[in-house]
Amino acid sequence: MKELIITNKILNWYDIHKRTLPWRKKTSLKKKQYYTLVSEFMLQQTQVATVIPYFNRFIKHIPKLEALARYDDQKLIKLWEGLGYYSRVKNLKKTAQIVIKDFNKNLPNNLLDLKSLPGIGDYTASAIMAIAFNEPIIPLDGNIERVLKRYLYLKNENEIYKDYLIKQKKVFGTSLRASDYAQALMELGALICKPINPYCERCPVSGKCKSFKKKDFVLTKFKKNKKEKYYLLKVYKKNKKYLLVKNKNFNFLKNLDIFPMQEIIKPKKFDHNLNFKMSNMNMNIKIQTDKANKPLPFSYWIDPKKLKKYTLPTFTKKIVSYLENHS
Repeated sequence: MKELIITNKILNWYDIHKRTLPWRKKTSLKKKQYYTLVSEFMLQQTQVATVIPYFNRFIKHIPKLEALARYDDQKLIKLWEGLGYYSRVKNLKKTAQIVIKDFNKNLPNNLLDLKSLPGIGDYTASAIMAIAFNEPIIPLDGNIERVLKRYLYLKNENEIYKDYLIKQKKVFGTSLRASDYAQALMELGALICKPINPYCERCPVSGKCKSFKKKDFVLTKFKKNKKEKYYLLKVYKKNKKYLLVKNKNFNFLKNLDIFPMQEIIKPKKFDHNLNFKMSNMNMNIKIQTDKANKPLPFSYWIDPKKLKKYTLPTFTKKIVSYLENHS
């Protein structure tokens, strides 16, 4: 009964205050499943506001799963350009191809089959099950985790492990409107229970929130140590053009075009020119200008004045920008 009250309060709030998002618009069940798949891949490690224009453009060019399965790789990367984490879009296409081949063109409606698809883990599978198939599952994204931690006042490190949170999320109950309810909880975290300065006066469940009662909204987080990495980046320039190579050596930005680079292991002295934070590493990059005496494998020249013409990761574009401003 208590869970039902919480559920109704959150859903009532959502019905009034939810954002209009392109993947939420009313459409056929088939399209809803496709929109959910695409949006969930895009939303991995990326904010909603950033995703919206990318999603709209993606759906305009690739309106259904069958089109995605056969879409040209280079054009696909170009559509994704700027979102980063390019393995996501490669996995998205692979998933489309497997669904077409092995699941009769229909997204599977069970967790086990969903998690067998490239790029789909526990969270994404749970989100698809809840949002696309209206299954009574609460997917634990960062927003819902934050609401849960504050609502139950989970402060100790042994209380914020994923497995513990999964057990505790039962406090939110379930709803016949499972799709809306999962999104309502996400929305509550995104719009109200913000990381800093939450809007408790607007929260539909603040009356039962332990953090609100204690007036303590600080969240305990695990400390993630980023690995310090060192790279020597070689710049070959000819006729005002730069040489790029297809990345076959590093797991980050795999098969995308970057400047020739090599990792330096524990250098004694390393005066870096650039620093990038990427995934779980802190990249220190020293730039070295060189002459290209012979062509490098998988290489080609780019004109920095025509960057939009090329399909390049943001990482490479930023280095081009740095070089152009420091030449």
